[in-house]
Amino acid sequence: LPSNVVEGSARATCSVLGDILGSAMQNLQNLLRMPYGCGEQNMVLFTPNIYVLNYLNETGQLTEKIKSKAISYLINGYQRQLNYKHSDGSYSTFGDRGGRSQGNTWLTAFVLKSFSQAQSHIFVEDSHITDSLTWLSRKQKENGCFQRSGSLLNNAIKGGIDDEVTLSAYITIALLEMPLLVTHPVVRNALFCLERAWQSSSEAQGSLVYTKALLAYAFALAGDQAKRKELLESLDKEAVREEDSIHWQRPRKPQEVNELYSPHQAPSVDVEMTSYSLLAYLTAQPAPSSEDLSVATQIVRWLTKQQNPNGGFSSTQDTVVALQALSKYGAATFTKREKAATVTVKSGETFSEEFRVDEAKRLLLQEVALPEIPGKYSTAVSGSGCVYIQTSLRYNILPKKEVKGPFTLKVETLPKNCDGVSAHRKVQIHVNISYTGERPTSNMVIVDVKMVSGFIPVKSSVRKEMAQIQRTEVNTNHVLIYFEELTHQILSFSFSVEQDIAVKNLKPAIVKAYDYYETEEITIEEYSVPCSAGKV
Repeated sequence: LPSNVVEGSARATCSVLGDILGSAMQNLQNLLRMPYGCGEQNMVLFTPNIYVLNYLNETGQLTEKIKSKAISYLINGYQRQLNYKHSDGSYSTFGDRGGRSQGNTWLTAFVLKSFSQAQSHIFVEDSHITDSLTWLSRKQKENGCFQRSGSLLNNAIKGGIDDEVTLSAYITIALLEMPLLVTHPVVRNALFCLERAWQSSSEAQGSLVYTKALLAYAFALAGDQAKRKELLESLDKEAVREEDSIHWQRPRKPQEVNELYSPHQAPSVDVEMTSYSLLAYLTAQPAPSSEDLSVATQIVRWLTKQQNPNGGFSSTQDTVVALQALSKYGAATFTKREKAATVTVKSGETFSEEFRVDEAKRLLLQEVALPEIPGKYSTAVSGSGCVYIQTSLRYNILPKKEVKGPFTLKVETLPKNCDGVSAHRKVQIHVNISYTGERPTSNMVIVDVKMVSGFIPVKSSVRKEMAQIQRTEVNTNHVLIYFEELTHQILSFSFSVEQDIAVKNLKPAIVKAYDYYETEEITIEEYSVPCSAGKV
């Protein structure tokens, strides 16, 4: 445990599952611990349900209970996503906003693919699919590549998806996964764009790993075995091999690990490109070879280590693509259990817990709280079959006055002193923020203002005061402000809070600014209200 842990807050569990998608299935509505307030984030509540249903169907494990739960999530997600649709058939992260924003090419392709695939499970109006496909085909240029429209909120892959080829590869994958045939004019032209791009980049200094992983999967889906093989060989040279696992990562400067970020979870973009590579290994015709499956197993070893306790990953796209890849791997390697496997978790003489995983308990999440932290535990496995063991450690830490991150964050309250009785009844919170990281602009940033105990936000005062604020959300003890991006220019916003319940000796509250896609990029400040130490 870290030195600044809150005493008594540590808790740990050990869970055992008989299926690779087990933990995700248990938490389909809670894969991520972050707000779901925009058109891309909503898709993480929608798309994984399709992969789970397809996987369970394919492996003969679908029960009525799981089916009805997943289908209700699909129907809700579908209805909610239509809020982000524009009249021209495209989609954007925050919706039309009275015609002030343009459709987003990348997000429209993502929604189009997901809606098409959902049609085998729920009713999706055909017009939503034809409208989006028509809009996308209008964005296709003469050379077959697609023109970018709308901002891309994750710039970790700039030079990646910001680049025309990567965006075109992403859209081609979406069209082939709908599925459209390779002979469809839009697909045929898109593949022509990708072939030319791969020829020129392989002759030059080579392309970005992220782009390569997308291209490998696109050509695999198109049935071009020669290009798939060529790209996988090229990716193999850039793979990171650790013990018995394989993954890919974007080049980065060595940097200190933020103490508020788990060093065990890889950045979102690494999970995403590794998942695309895994999909390329598993998409072979007529079927992946034993050599492909051997590499795939080593990739899966790394990917499962990046999962959070709910079965998701660190952000939206990596969660969606990783669960798609894991479900494909699960289906390719699925075997019925003839016998049971037994897992024993022990600590010294005092603690021992046994789990039995058989065919009936394959999808059951079995979990035990670990009694001592820190403590030394051992696991022993006997029997046959595949089991997944995950330990999760959670604890609270004492916040520092300020955690240095890529944002400058300044929080002030008015009035500043305790003059007059009304001073501590209603308070105005002023926040100044700017981006100070290495990139020209940040990704989407969320500022999460937690309330001081006993105070609640005045809803009418939380407004989108400037163009950069895309959305605001208010609940009892948090105010969330969404910024599409931040630059080095300081932006200010303010809102009011009022006392709902009188509380003595108030402690300061936290304001957290974090990058939605690079969740390790976080800055924290705290603020107090006047009269906080006074008597009620």
